[in-house]
Amino acid sequence: MLWVAAPLALLLLGGCAVGPDFKKPAAPAVSDYTASPLETTVATTNVAGGAAQRFANGINLPEDWWALFHSRPLNELIEQSLTNNPDLKAAQAALRVARENVLAQRGAFYPSVAAGFSATRQKQSTALAPVPNYPAVPNEFQYNLFTPEVSVAYSPDVFGANRRSLESLQAQEQGVRYQMIATYTTLTANVVVTAIQEAAVRTQIDATRELVDLNSNMLQILRYQFAKGYASRLDVVAQESQLAQVTALLPPLLKQATQLRDLLAVLAGRFPNQAPAEKFELAGMQLPETLPVSLPSELVEQRPDVLQAEANWHAASAQIGIAVANRLPNITLTANAGSSALAIDKLFTSGTGFWGLGAAATAPLFQGGTLLHQERAARAACVQAAEQYRSTVLTAFQNVADTLAALEQDAAGLQAAATAAEDAQVTLDLSKRQWQDGYISFLTLLSAEQAWQQARIALVQAQASRYADTAALFQALGGGWWHRADFTKDKD
Repeated sequence: MLWVAAPLALLLLGGCAVGPDFKKPAAPAVSDYTASPLETTVATTNVAGGAAQRFANGINLPEDWWALFHSRPLNELIEQSLTNNPDLKAAQAALRVARENVLAQRGAFYPSVAAGFSATRQKQSTALAPVPNYPAVPNEFQYNLFTPEVSVAYSPDVFGANRRSLESLQAQEQGVRYQMIATYTTLTANVVVTAIQEAAVRTQIDATRELVDLNSNMLQILRYQFAKGYASRLDVVAQESQLAQVTALLPPLLKQATQLRDLLAVLAGRFPNQAPAEKFELAGMQLPETLPVSLPSELVEQRPDVLQAEANWHAASAQIGIAVANRLPNITLTANAGSSALAIDKLFTSGTGFWGLGAAATAPLFQGGTLLHQERAARAACVQAAEQYRSTVLTAFQNVADTLAALEQDAAGLQAAATAAEDAQVTLDLSKRQWQDGYISFLTLLSAEQAWQQARIALVQAQASRYADTAALFQALGGGWWHRADFTKDKD
């Protein structure tokens, strides 16, 4: 036994994990997201969401970034979503599954021990050798046999197949963890953006209803004037058409508002008929004026999709080692010990014990190229995962750059929309006076009214874009999940 154990021990001590060792990719060597430096956005006075926004480079994102909007109903809805959303709960359960798979794989490093007990009753052929009771009982050809046994088996991880398997599963666990975090960041961003859209649609509904009332009153006036001969039939028909067009805008807005309310309910883990009672208003939200912008070198450590792609790359790298180890010899050590007796009360007595030791080595000689091509497939999969990681990084930087550009243009767009709405309001007021005094035709008044209507809706949409793109920036930068202790606890 010593002759066998000595070289085996040296082999185990010198054993190493075959395959490449994964190296964490370096952060991209870029210093900015955009080609031109970021500047404070323009401000629009006396308009909700018109504050100037300053970009603060290198400032860490807060965990509860949505609180910067200073909306109590929004904060409460997000807390409900984080507690009740089934997608987030499913992602958390998937993480527990991955964690248990890692722990299960760790068992491969230990010997497997099994206990067994067999009890048989046999009748021996009289033409064969004597039964165990012979010659004490020459004519007894039936007997009982009881055998308790303990078996131990162990496969030394000589070439690191088990280590690479554990490494791959640990990387997969990290991938699932970051997928769960991505679900968290997406959920919070979706709640914020949906609430903003719902508030914008509600404002558009209110504006459209005011326009319907205004056009209805004007139609009544025209019909009265037509009856008295002061207005033409063309003016009445034109106003009827205008009223119908404005009224036709309401059903799509009401449908969109209902769908957004249903979406808010589902995000909060409720049924559509249990939508939150809170009504969101753009005027009830404060636009964050200081926007933290993480350094480009930090983005790859904050974006969960980038971290998940890195974990997938790591898992694919470990699979190469597994494929290489499958082409090398495998050693199995076995041992068993027990007792066999014709009666239970005779077990473990002198002379009934038995034991055995064994060692076996198997090596693949010919598999028709299966193992070779499996290794090549694993190497190709690693290259694929590496390129997918690089693509994810590029997309992450693109998301941030696009959002930063959108915020700058949103501010300019809101300023233009506010000016247009103000000018359209003045034009409409003047047109009403001129029409009443007979200086312009009614069709000119309708044109001014239509321009005012379009300007009001464009203003609301411009306001909503600033709020929504602000939320999109926090999501693009990672969402501040790293401040949560339950997301950053020890993962080993």
